[in-house]
Amino acid sequence: MPDPAAPLDSPSGTGAAREAVAPPRRSAVGRLLSRLLGPSPEPADWNKAIAHGEGEGLFGPGSAVWAVNGANSTMVAGIRALLLQTLHPGAMAGVHDWSRYREDTMGRLDNTVRWVLTTTFGDREAAVSVSRWVGGMHRKVVGEYEDARGAVQPYAAADPRLLTWVHVAFTEAFLGAHLIWGGPIPGGPDAYVREWARSGELLGATDLPTTVAELRAAMTGFGREMKSDERVREAVVFLSKPPLPANWRFPYRILFAGAVASLPRDYRRLLGLRRPAWPAITVTRVFLWLVAQLTGPVSQSERFARQRLSRAR
Repeated sequence: MPDPAAPLDSPSGTGAAREAVAPPRRSAVGRLLSRLLGPSPEPADWNKAIAHGEGEGLFGPGSAVWAVNGANSTMVAGIRALLLQTLHPGAMAGVHDWSRYREDTMGRLDNTVRWVLTTTFGDREAAVSVSRWVGGMHRKVVGEYEDARGAVQPYAAADPRLLTWVHVAFTEAFLGAHLIWGGPIPGGPDAYVREWARSGELLGATDLPTTVAELRAAMTGFGREMKSDERVREAVVFLSKPPLPANWRFPYRILFAGAVASLPRDYRRLLGLRRPAWPAITVTRVFLWLVAQLTGPVSQSERFARQRLSRAR
């Protein structure tokens, strides 16, 4: 049974919310990195929409969720979360049977990022709306899978139990990555687990953890249901080398290696992965610092959210 993630034992800190709204001024390093990686893409319409609406939304400035979900460590956390989520055979069956992630990788990624950032930084109406949109896609995803004991079980993506697994794996991954590569968390790790539970509730998940201890216990409980099989191996191979633009393939190798290195050993074993022989944690830290020189200390979505809030003052 996989042991809870070691990084969750890391010390926490507190910090004031960042007030920057204006686009960042790029350093010389940032300008060089922009030439290597290409120009920043135009913000998607859903991202621009974060600047509209009323109120703080589910969270707001100074929240643990803004600090964690707006940090560059999410670039690694997203990969870590996807790796973890493959280990539940019910969730993996839904992806295998219904997802078009191989044919439309960037589209699937954009949908996930849209939900995370709109829920994090949008107003309450936007958060509820995007959660209903995700729920609508889930309702048609049904089928059968073979569980860890070899018994055939029905699955439904809208099943609260599966939704809870996805939420728990996401929370573990984003918090775990942030404690390695991110900054202080207002209120500490417990605050993030407690606050982010609101997003899971909107999707229909139940019995969600609200402390790190409860998160650790939930991961242990789900460990009894985890399973490694050919579907997991196929997903891991795909995640290791997804079809990305040429200029992002090498950076992605760094991020993937960082995600693998950050996973506890038992999860890596189930995934059939070995910790990289090179110092992936340190190299990832350097890469994320470089990205910060390009993008600035405040995420684009947070800047849009602060524009919305500044009009309400």
